[in-house]
Amino acid sequence: MTVMLIWADFTCAAGVQRAEMTEESSTTSHLSVAMTTTEIHKALTTGGKGMTSSYSFDAAFYFKLAVVSIGIVGVAGNGLILYALVASKQHKKQALIVNQNALDLFSSFFLVLVYSLKLCNLRLHGALGYWLCMLVLSEYLVWCGSDGSVINLATVTIDRYLKVVHPIWSRKYLRPWVIYWAMSFAWVSSSAYNLIVAFYSSALRDGECHGYVVFAEEWHYKLYGTWYFFSFYVVILAIFIFCYGRILVAVRRQASVMAAHSGPGSSTAEAQSNQIQSNVIKTMILVSAFYALAMLPSGVLFFLTMLYPNLAFDAAPYYANMFIAFSYTSANPFIYATKFDAVRKVLIAMIPCKKNHVQPGGGTGTA
Repeated sequence: MTVMLIWADFTCAAGVQRAEMTEESSTTSHLSVAMTTTEIHKALTTGGKGMTSSYSFDAAFYFKLAVVSIGIVGVAGNGLILYALVASKQHKKQALIVNQNALDLFSSFFLVLVYSLKLCNLRLHGALGYWLCMLVLSEYLVWCGSDGSVINLATVTIDRYLKVVHPIWSRKYLRPWVIYWAMSFAWVSSSAYNLIVAFYSSALRDGECHGYVVFAEEWHYKLYGTWYFFSFYVVILAIFIFCYGRILVAVRRQASVMAAHSGPGSSTAEAQSNQIQSNVIKTMILVSAFYALAMLPSGVLFFLTMLYPNLAFDAAPYYANMFIAFSYTSANPFIYATKFDAVRKVLIAMIPCKKNHVQPGGGTGTA
């Protein structure tokens, strides 16, 4: 998240400071720890394009349109899946997955709102402009939902791990209130954390909002960026690998034991329950793998800025990373739709040509 926001506001600051910054004031205007006076002028001389007041149809502009489009897909997809989960009465059985879709819907909605406003190149002034910058244009609300979604995804993984690998312990301690507490924690912790960072590292200057880039010291940025990358990518990925690795081993062992003891009179209900659990596990493995791939470009770009701070890029890489990262959020609903039978049935029933209709002779048929 940090590196993507740095590239977006890097170009904003370049447009502002080219007109106002002199050699005497360059040491006092420090918009970003990754942005020195030399680097700003290097970006300007190497063709860096910023989000200035001119409405230029460059690569960055089209990438912003692409981000808005992927956000719209995320809103529609997650909204449909939430409806299908409720209509199929799966919202109580799969509370964490409902929470996952709700967080993805939240972040997708504000992604569309924020980038639609950014396309308008608003000039902000006064108290209203300040709060609009801090809470909206800084992308604070977008990352509240996105970071909460990552926390909830890790919670889903741990929940599946405990239920499969430690079933007795999970039945004893994983009460409904524990699940609801974990769901609330994803929302509250993400909102509180991003609120602190947004107000500490965002500023409204000369009518433009600079979100998540105004750090007092360079080492503050490096410390925060390193912590964020390891907490929201490396640690999360380690949780996925460990938990789903153990789950697959346990599932195979249980399948071999059941195959050895099953007979002609084996319970159909038990087989159906096992199939549902298997589908949930496969779904979450696919979601987790997609997360690892979608967030990898952001991590690579982040470490490039850490290792080579003098590299100059325009805004296009930032928006390209935003598109890739939120394609994960937008694709999740389609994964759920293809893996959950109950959800798929509800969605198919919503298609007019699939609904049963009454035949002229009084019978029923399927179109």
